[in-house]
Amino acid sequence: MHDKFETLTDEQLLELHRDGQKEVEDYLMVKYKNLVRRKANSMYILGGDTEDLIQEGMIGLFKAIRDYDFGRDASFATFADLCISRQMYTAIEAAGRKKHWPLNSYISLYSDHFGEEEETGNNRSLVENLSETDASSNPERILIAQENVEYLEQFIQTGLSPFERQVLELHMTGMNYVQAARVLGRDEKATDNALQRVKQKIRKAVEKNANLRNLI
Repeated sequence: MHDKFETLTDEQLLELHRDGQKEVEDYLMVKYKNLVRRKANSMYILGGDTEDLIQEGMIGLFKAIRDYDFGRDASFATFADLCISRQMYTAIEAAGRKKHWPLNSYISLYSDHFGEEEETGNNRSLVENLSETDASSNPERILIAQENVEYLEQFIQTGLSPFERQVLELHMTGMNYVQAARVLGRDEKATDNALQRVKQKIRKAVEKNANLRNLI
């Protein structure tokens, strides 16, 4: 039924939709559902339920189809990505987050994902150093590692401003500062500055903690 749409750009499809071809909406909703699922999987780490986030993402996609402005917005794909992310993140904020993030799975001060590499050439993440549990590790070492993770989680909650936490949360889902700025409706430069402050603050927190310092 939708074969006739496959050769058209999103913008051409939206023009047809505005002209009254309602089946275009169904086509675009199906076309972008995988994007919604990927976003839901990444946002899950902030405490949202995946299925609920998919529903929110589809609402965001519907709003993108409804609100896309040919003269104002970038490509529809970019606009849809923004609307989906914003809808999910707003839902997570409204519902409240889990007390602790899965810090030991997602934050790395030295990996490419966090935007920096260790000058010494050691590309192992902070958490790999903290949470190493090989056969040579003893129970005391493992306990100390877990305490270090909890220390960092607590620092993120108390040592960062609300805006800095928001930027970090979105960065943890894989967004760069430009994407995070769009989701939060903030200036790109201010968002980039916040991300740089987050990196500096976490590094200083690591250096102040004796157990962490001994393991890095």
